[in-house]
Amino acid sequence: MSEVYRTVAGPGRARFEVRGSEFIGHIDAATTVEEAEAFVEARCEEYADATHNVPAYRVRADPLREWSSDDGEPGGSAGKPALNVLQQEAVENVVAVVTRYYGGTNLGVGGLARAYSRGVKEALDDAGTTERRPHEEFALTVDYDDSGTVRGLLESAGVEFDASYEAEVRFRVRVPEPEAAGLRDRLCSATSGRVTFDR
Repeated sequence: MSEVYRTVAGPGRARFEVRGSEFIGHIDAATTVEEAEAFVEARCEEYADATHNVPAYRVRADPLREWSSDDGEPGGSAGKPALNVLQQEAVENVVAVVTRYYGGTNLGVGGLARAYSRGVKEALDDAGTTERRPHEEFALTVDYDDSGTVRGLLESAGVEFDASYEAEVRFRVRVPEPEAAGLRDRLCSATSGRVTFDR
């Protein structure tokens, strides 16, 4: 998978009517399948009285995980069109749910496909997109004597970190994946191997 990917800049929402049926689109970022499924579950609970809650997600795993469901709509009329929008817009680590309150008029497979696609597209437009780089997080522990060296190195590397000072000093570090191994090597060298790492 490529190093940089597009995802949503934040949560997005859309609401519109098609021939009496109300559609509500929701979209948000999700970095794991578990996060995506939790978002789907939360929308299904929030709109438990809706006729349908149609989910779709694309999550960067190895390989990329893509999933959608028609949630009782005619086969291929809802989930696949919703997922298609995410694919066409080339967004990843993203989850969408389009809720429908049935308004008494059947829309047909084509009408449903257009409405569910629109629900995802308008929610995505509302959210906006951004580019992200995959990050790795790890923790490291050093004695007080080495903590200043480690802090200085992390600051000069420009990575995100936080530190907690107890019996020893523990740093939690968030670094772009391609730079992680090199950073760990530099930390080992700077402390003459006195640093311990854990994920």
